[in-house]
Amino acid sequence: MKKAVGFVLCFSLFLAACQKHEAAAPAAPTVSAVKVIQENLPWNIEYPAQVIGSLEIQIRAQVGGILESRLYNEGEFVEAGTQLFQIDDAEYKVALEKAQGSLAQAQAEEKRTYRTFNRMKTLRASNAVSQQDYDNALSAYETAQANVKVAQAAVEGAQINLGYTKVTAPISGIVGQAVPSVGSLISPVGESGYLTNMVQIDPLYVKFSMPGSQFNQLSQGFMSGQIAFGNMKPGQQQREAAQAYREKDVNDVAIYVEAVMPNGEIYPQRGKIIFFDSSENAQTSSIAMKAEFANPQNSRLLMPGQFVRVHLVGATFKNAILIPSSAVLHTAKELLVYVVDANNAVEARPIEADLQNNMYVVTKGLKAGDVVISEGLSRVRPGQTVQVQLQEFEVPVSKERTAPKAEEEKMDQLDQTLSDAQAPDAQALPQAPAADQPEQAQVQAN
Repeated sequence: MKKAVGFVLCFSLFLAACQKHEAAAPAAPTVSAVKVIQENLPWNIEYPAQVIGSLEIQIRAQVGGILESRLYNEGEFVEAGTQLFQIDDAEYKVALEKAQGSLAQAQAEEKRTYRTFNRMKTLRASNAVSQQDYDNALSAYETAQANVKVAQAAVEGAQINLGYTKVTAPISGIVGQAVPSVGSLISPVGESGYLTNMVQIDPLYVKFSMPGSQFNQLSQGFMSGQIAFGNMKPGQQQREAAQAYREKDVNDVAIYVEAVMPNGEIYPQRGKIIFFDSSENAQTSSIAMKAEFANPQNSRLLMPGQFVRVHLVGATFKNAILIPSSAVLHTAKELLVYVVDANNAVEARPIEADLQNNMYVVTKGLKAGDVVISEGLSRVRPGQTVQVQLQEFEVPVSKERTAPKAEEEKMDQLDQTLSDAQAPDAQALPQAPAADQPEQAQVQAN
């Protein structure tokens, strides 16, 4: 009897211990979660880029001599044809006069031989002179004609060389710093002939690279209908990307580029893609691209050499599956999300997705309405039961940004200051007066 009572007492104590253990079991953790949404999403991935001039050229001397004057302000905008430098032209004027004198001699000799030839022709008709005399007269006249052409070419060459002493701007653009100082001896051969550089800033080019995977995603997504380019149809891709796209105004194209300036503002002009490489760079796995931006006021909101960011406008993911970036775990092999089922159990699910603006565009693994844990992922494990606290998840709307008027006004003031400034060495080198020579026109800075 005592044994039975002892057994019952031990069993009761065991049951009480088990109930106490169950009461101490931790409650299901509370996690923040969001519902997967599905909607159209603009392709808004930004790429680092660099601004370059549409033309970047070196200004070099084509004749040698003393650099007599610089006739522009360094860093200012000049129109094509504006004189930039003056090279001492005294010896080239002398060369031109000498060539003109040689031409006059050749022309006089041509007239003399022509008269002789005419007399010989008349006399030959009456057999008053021999055939040899006639042939000699004809040869002398033909030689004189050839000498006139040689002399005329020499005059033209001398005129060209004299014209080269006035170095003018071949394009409209910004002129750089002068390399040689006034008074330097320059030569058309070698580095001494390099005078300055010019950059054309209307239009401007912006170079950037797109990862090959994204380029393939754009092209394949367009052909499959997952990505839309405005009103373009997949069958129009080749025509639009080639001749038709180039002929359209940038305001009419289906897809264009915006440049984000260093201050975060959008450059006011749209850019049109004018080039993308025919092959992928094997080292960077990217496609080189170039966009053209108009700069009708020749403003300096964008400057050659400047680093900016660009993004495409016009491409749209149709019915994109979207989740916040905080809901994604990165492993060595794949991307994972924790999906909560109807029983509040956690399931680890691999996905395929691309990051855009702090969101992931999911191409495989999720559907609209699925619930995924968005915060506290490190506190849960697959198979665990959780308490879900749903959070609101909305796609952020990008704000429209425009170039600040204050920046444009500052640039206009800078251009005006450069135009009003006088170059310190813009005046011609002083010339010694020559009493026995005619007065020569002096080159003055405009």
